[in-house]
Amino acid sequence: MPPTPIHFAAKADLARAVESWKQWLGAEKRASGHTLDGYGRDLAAFLSFLTAHLGAEPDLAALTGLGAGDFRAFLARRTEDGLGRSSLARLMSTLRGFFKFLDRHGLVHNPAITAVKSPRPPKSVPKPLAPDEALEALASAGELHDEPWLAARDVALFTLLYGAGLRLGEALSLLRCDLPRGDTMVITGKGNKQRVVPVLPVVRDAIADYLKRLPYPADPDMPLFLGARGGPLNPGVVQRQMRRLRLLMGLPDTATPHALRHSFATHLLAGGGDLRTIQELLGHSSLSTTQRYTEVDSARLTRVYQGAHPRAKA
Repeated sequence: MPPTPIHFAAKADLARAVESWKQWLGAEKRASGHTLDGYGRDLAAFLSFLTAHLGAEPDLAALTGLGAGDFRAFLARRTEDGLGRSSLARLMSTLRGFFKFLDRHGLVHNPAITAVKSPRPPKSVPKPLAPDEALEALASAGELHDEPWLAARDVALFTLLYGAGLRLGEALSLLRCDLPRGDTMVITGKGNKQRVVPVLPVVRDAIADYLKRLPYPADPDMPLFLGARGGPLNPGVVQRQMRRLRLLMGLPDTATPHALRHSFATHLLAGGGDLRTIQELLGHSSLSTTQRYTEVDSARLTRVYQGAHPRAKA
C-alpha cells in the first residue's frame, strides 16, 4: 500500500523549497522511503502549527522572522499532543536539518533555532533474550504454523536475525539472488550503506530447508521471504508471529524480532567480541550506538555477582 500523501501548509516559495529539500534527502543523503516519510510528517506538523500560530500559511520570509519562542511554542504544543521526548528530539533534528538546508541555499537565515535545546531522549538500553531463550525461540518458531513451508520460513527468518544480527527490514528486503554463496553475504542497511556479515552453517541450512519447501517458483528477483499468498512478507506478520511465540514461551513483551538483533550483539560481546567488530557487523555509523551493549553486559555481570558472590548481600 503506497504511503498517504503528506500535505505541507506553505505558500508557493516555501513549497518549492520543501520539494527541493525532499529531493536532496533522497538523492544526496540517500534517505530511505521510511525516513523520508518520517521527516516529511515532522515538517508538515511544524508548518501546520505555524499556519495557526501566525494566522496564515508560512512563506520563506515568515521562517526568517521566527524567534526561539516560536519554536518552543511548537514543542509545547506537540508535548500537549502526547509526544514523548524521543519524538520531540527527532522533530527538532528534522527542523534543524531543514533550516540548515535553507541557509545553505541562501533561502532562509535564522539562527534562532540553534538557541532551542532539543529534549534529551530517554537513555534506552537494549533488552536482549538470554542465550537459552534465543535458542529456544528459534527452535519453537516452527510450531506456530500447520503449513510446513511457513513454519520453515519463520525458523529461517528468526535464525537469520539472530545469527547475523540483521534488522527486520534488512532481512525482508533480501531477494532470492542475495542468498549467501559462501560464509558471508552483503547486506544493504540504513542509508543504503553496505556491510559484509558472516553466515553461519545453521543459518544457511535453515534458509535451504525453507526454500526446499517453498511452493512458489525460484525467481531470483523475487523476495527471499514470502507471505502465505506468495507476495512479499509483511513486517506486521512477523511481529504477530513473535507475539504468538512470546505467549508460547512465556517471554516478556520486550521479546521482539529486533530483540534477536540485540541478542546477537550482546551475546557476541559476552563471548569476547570487540566493540569495533560488532559495530561493523551491526552497521552502526557511530560507535556510541554500539556501546549501549556494554551496559547490557555490565548489567548481566552485576546480576550474576549479586546472585552468586558470598559478600554481595553482606
